[in-house]
Amino acid sequence: MATTRASLHTLGCRLNQAETSILGEGLKRKGFELVEFGQPTDVLILNTCSVTEDAERTSRYLIRKTLKHSPHAFVAVTGCYAQTGMETLKQQVGIDLIVGHQYKLELPAYLPAAHELQKRSVAEVHHTKTMARGDFDLPHFSEPDSTRALVKIQDGCSAMCSFCIIPFARGHERSRTFEDIRREIEGLIERGYREVVLTGVNIGQYAHHGRDFCSLLRWLDQEADLERIRISSIEPTTVSDELLNLLASSKKLCPYLHIPLQSGDDQILQAMNRRHTVKDYSRLIEKAHDKIPDLGLGTDLMVGFPGETDAAFRDTLAVATDLPFSYLHVFPYSPRPSTAALRLKPRVSPTTIKKRTNTLLDLDRAKRLAFHKKQIGKTVSVLFERGMHDTARVGTTPNFTRVAVTNTDARHNQIMPVTITAATDRCTFGHVVSSQQPTRAVAVL
Repeated sequence: MATTRASLHTLGCRLNQAETSILGEGLKRKGFELVEFGQPTDVLILNTCSVTEDAERTSRYLIRKTLKHSPHAFVAVTGCYAQTGMETLKQQVGIDLIVGHQYKLELPAYLPAAHELQKRSVAEVHHTKTMARGDFDLPHFSEPDSTRALVKIQDGCSAMCSFCIIPFARGHERSRTFEDIRREIEGLIERGYREVVLTGVNIGQYAHHGRDFCSLLRWLDQEADLERIRISSIEPTTVSDELLNLLASSKKLCPYLHIPLQSGDDQILQAMNRRHTVKDYSRLIEKAHDKIPDLGLGTDLMVGFPGETDAAFRDTLAVATDLPFSYLHVFPYSPRPSTAALRLKPRVSPTTIKKRTNTLLDLDRAKRLAFHKKQIGKTVSVLFERGMHDTARVGTTPNFTRVAVTNTDARHNQIMPVTITAATDRCTFGHVVSSQQPTRAVAVL
């Protein structure tokens, strides 16, 4: 009897990726065979993003694209766009199931049996406007298909930045129970994972039964038999001296932080309802850079927020230039329904937004190249990833520098010493340190 194929695809953040992995495990338990996205399939589960208008447009395009090569595929949509754009998705031809965030991880249970899979004229909907506020457990744990295991510890955000739709999509801040996190971490260790990445919407707000984010990190650092623990994006107002001290002193916690700035102009930050000033943020970044050796440091910068004048953009450019970032994540402002920024004026023209975005992208490339060049001559530990990139084996260092070496005896999920010998803005190159002849560096583009 032929198996029923299922394909999953994720748009958006690492938290979405972690949840997609959990959904994949649920599908396997239900008897589906997982196939690569883009291949013919009987079921598509699309985990959507709603942070930008472009992400929503991409979601609709991917559904149409899948139905071209798999016209009879049963299409299930979940994620932030399913939560905030349910009425729009109900109008799109080809969608059979829409599942909001409250029921997201239960989605496999809503799928029909294999012999009952068929296209529907009207999408079935499982959706609530609000999400439960209590601490949570996950229904089951995933088997990650990447080198780094993404572990969800928190969901929701109560900050209400004026541009952000996430509080409407994911609800108020809530935390996963410590015991459930512990069980998943122990299972990942048993299966041989060397690195975990802690994910959430606002992870610095983690709190469960008296245990805060730093105490969770201390437990991982002292008790968990892991070699690397990485923190995903974290808000500047939640980065404490205690956290910086932990990162500086631990051999397991990766020297890596991604701390969103959004704008380098105080008036724009106030209009964004951000809870920091440029001075506060700069002081934090300089302290982190001084305290944590070889820190990899990234940030988010939004371009074209309503009211962003030429002077305000110059402020952002100056701050981004002066602070010791290793990379910048640059993205244009996107009007989002229900957010306070929709009422703000004047709007910045698309031409100006594009010009400013390109200016910051040029700075991003320069920052990446400068950071990568600083790694030349160093011998660093590299966790090698699954698969090959042409003739190169690729991995990452603790500070999240990508490293490529030619085909060696290095295998997926191995940590090996590599001497960095060359760099571009996209990657560094080197050779595995051994008693044998070092392997030649190659370009990975």
